[in-house]
Amino acid sequence: MNNRPYISDGEARELICELGARAYEKGLVCAVDGNISLKVADDQIWATPTGVSKGHMRPDMLVKMSLDGAIIRMGERGPSSEIKMHLRVYRENPDVRSVIHTHPPYGTAYAIAGKALDTALLAENVTFLGVIPCAPYATPGTQEVPDSVAPFCRDYNGCFLGNHGVLTWGDYPEEAFYRLESLEHACRIGVILNGPLRQITPLSEKDVQTLYAIRDSLGYTRGGTLKIAETT
Repeated sequence: MNNRPYISDGEARELICELGARAYEKGLVCAVDGNISLKVADDQIWATPTGVSKGHMRPDMLVKMSLDGAIIRMGERGPSSEIKMHLRVYRENPDVRSVIHTHPPYGTAYAIAGKALDTALLAENVTFLGVIPCAPYATPGTQEVPDSVAPFCRDYNGCFLGNHGVLTWGDYPEEAFYRLESLEHACRIGVILNGPLRQITPLSEKDVQTLYAIRDSLGYTRGGTLKIAETT
């Protein structure tokens, strides 16, 4: 049971912005990717807004929500559609106080390959990080995403999101961030030791067409048509 006292709204907003800036500076996110949330009461969280670089956030931009998804307070933008997976982690594991979703290069390579980080190679993996399983691919923004991570929330400290990125959580915000750093570090060492990841799990034609429909709904009219990757 997590007996740590909750931090104040002001502290939470400042800390989210600080962690976002650190993630951006370290190359763990780019553009407007990723999202961070932090629990400040049994049924309340602060979260990053949609469409904003994690390296350029201000406290007044953040969104306060209840665990059922109701918005309590927000700035000019609402929460990311990916907040659903954050809320699912909190509901599945009440001890969790912070959730971080990012797209770090080496961790995302593992997610694309569908590989778990499950080999005891580093002391830190064994003692602090543990096994990082890989959730199956789920269409971003849909209920498929929280459903895909739900099985891992109680027994693990994070998971890869198939063909998407990574998700880590912790009993306090810095712990979730340190796990993100440790995960990316271990994945980088794994790639160095094993060479390029030989196996990839490509998105299917159906998945790609669904994503094109999402692209259209967001108003993105350029970008061309990507090739469907071949399984190796």
